Amino acid sequence: MDAEMTITLHIQTVDQAAAVKSIKAKVSDIDKMKVEEQKKAARSGYDMDILPPDLVTYSNDAKTLLEDLQSRNERMFLLTFLVVNMAPTRRELDNDLFTVSGIVQKYNCTLKRLDFQQEDGFLSSLPLGHNGIEIKRGMTTSSTAIFVPFMTQELRMDGEAVYYGLNALSHNVIMANRKKLKNPNGLFLGVPGSGKSFAAKRELVNVFLATRDRIIVVDPMGEYSPLIKRLGGQVIEIAPDSPHHINPMDIDLSFDEENPMALKADFILSLMELIVGGKDGLQPVERTVIDRCVRQMYREHLQDPETSKMPTLQTLYDLLCSQPEGEAVRLATALEIYVSGSLNVFNHETNVDLNRRLVCLDLKKLGAGLRTIAMLIMQDLVNSQVSMNFLRGIATWCYFDEFHVLLRDRLTASYCVAIWKMLRKKGCVPSALTQNVKDFLASPEIENIFENSDFLVLLSQAQGDRQILAKQLGISPHQLSYVTHTNSGEGLLFFGNTTIPFVDRFPQNTELYAIMTTRPEDKKQEMNRA
Repeated sequence: MDAEMTITLHIQTVDQAAAVKSIKAKVSDIDKMKVEEQKKAARSGYDMDILPPDLVTYSNDAKTLLEDLQSRNERMFLLTFLVVNMAPTRRELDNDLFTVSGIVQKYNCTLKRLDFQQEDGFLSSLPLGHNGIEIKRGMTTSSTAIFVPFMTQELRMDGEAVYYGLNALSHNVIMANRKKLKNPNGLFLGVPGSGKSFAAKRELVNVFLATRDRIIVVDPMGEYSPLIKRLGGQVIEIAPDSPHHINPMDIDLSFDEENPMALKADFILSLMELIVGGKDGLQPVERTVIDRCVRQMYREHLQDPETSKMPTLQTLYDLLCSQPEGEAVRLATALEIYVSGSLNVFNHETNVDLNRRLVCLDLKKLGAGLRTIAMLIMQDLVNSQVSMNFLRGIATWCYFDEFHVLLRDRLTASYCVAIWKMLRKKGCVPSALTQNVKDFLASPEIENIFENSDFLVLLSQAQGDRQILAKQLGISPHQLSYVTHTNSGEGLLFFGNTTIPFVDRFPQNTELYAIMTTRPEDKKQEMNRA
């Protein structure tokens, strides 16, 4: 109801022994009343088992209460429930009282006006811990708990904790450290305009400020470049006309716990399978030829890694052309467009600084013909960077925007699953951003990404996604209301076993907001001010 009121609960605990003694006395009194009723029935000549309904109810309730106190770990409380109504006029006050009384009667309760006790009632409603009203109702623990209007979970960790907004119920700050979770893997889910990219950027900035960890962003839409540049990071634009180049044949021989040669050979096989195409993938002979060429390609570099030149796709192409098998010709022909043709973006030596603390891989200008291959190369780069940082004792935060693009292809999807399953052991904290949870239920393998994520930021969700999330995560109808047609920056935060509704009102009159926002209206205002 639309009315101003104050509701105050005074709850006083009762000594357990005194409570049991009091209830036993009450049971004894009721039994005595039952005996008197039975004597009266005998004198009147009707059935002694017929007792007044209220007396039977009181007897059953008293015995149940005694059993609760003695064997069900319940305690006794005395409760005073006060409601103070306020209105600008007497007429409005009477109308509000009538409405409140109707609501209370709907649930078989009554409100009693405190005649000649108005001042005591008002003073007792103030947050002073003083109760001047002698009307008290005995309640058990379970019965008293139903009067608590809400139960709030709080999340506030120390150390390298990151800000995630305010608790929507208590308005307390939410501070959490994902690295403390068993699976720090995370998902940002929400419809377009719900604020998932902004939420990820907000976390990225806080990680940058609160930790010494490294951060890698795979950005298919070019949304992160202004922020990364402003923070002093390296933006690598992957495009046909870009001056930035990444050599997919780069290999780091410093891994102590792994065989870098075997890992690189596996990556090149996956790359060639993507290039050659076909529903059956590479044939056994083709795999053998590629593996032979890879070993030859790195032979010189393995012998003298300091002075030898790093192989490129051109090196692999030349070796394939020199092989005697007919399958090698087919492989070389398929690779030619990526070496000397129009898609030779990755046939160059690396000329960018991959050792910066922040690295953004901007794929906005990359055409459809190279996007899937670029995603595979980016994932291999992420894997090598995470492994290298792990040896240095540094965690790596990875952000994959427009994650559904990666899940469309079988090979890139399998690489994503591997990141979510394996890189956690190397201190990787991956995050995926996408619109629909349905993207993670396309196959049992991809579903592992969803199941292996203990950190979820759920913003406004579409109808179909809400039903799926309710089933998968056990979200109650009340909790679903926090992701139903909500404003940008509002939703549910899942942190391990903790679920908290949150709001994030980021100040819009700041330079950081102007860099982070992707809303068209905000960009237009920024251009007008410029």
